Amino acid sequence: MTTIRAATLDDAAAIAAIYAPFVTGTAVTFETEPLSSAAMTERMQAAGGLYPWFVATDDDGKVIGYAYATKFRERAAYRFAVETTVYVDPRAQRGGIATSLYRRLLDTLTTQGFTQAMGVITIPNIPSIRFHEALGFVQAGVFHKVGYKLGAWHDVGYWQRPLAAPPDKPEEPSRLT
Repeated sequence: MTTIRAATLDDAAAIAAIYAPFVTGTAVTFETEPLSSAAMTERMQAAGGLYPWFVATDDDGKVIGYAYATKFRERAAYRFAVETTVYVDPRAQRGGIATSLYRRLLDTLTTQGFTQAMGVITIPNIPSIRFHEALGFVQAGVFHKVGYKLGAWHDVGYWQRPLAAPPDKPEEPSRLT
């Protein structure tokens, strides 16, 4: 049985290991060098208690997937929007793990007071597009040939999902407890 829980810094090595083959063998991420567990730990710490990280574990407690949110853009006015990400070990895909992770992530972000979630997808990537759209994301735009990786230029699409109606006078998103 898969368990979804908040990630801890002790999960950084497992998260980095899941991410590495996507970095080295695909264009779904534009990073070109795998992250060390120390670098992944730094990313997790950079969330600063504001942006959630979750992991999925198998029956043996092994991390088999993760999802997290991060700042969407640097400018302060964007602070109510987040970029969301999910990766699942290829050996554990097609079992609903990504959906469970993303639902937990989106629910948490909504509770925190964020209003928009943005999925950034290297296209073409029909499985990721279908996944995001099944969870309520709609295409918001495409940047053409903005990334060069693995010997080719790649387009990037933005998919957007409202988390909550943007209030006239929003309160700052709450930190995780």
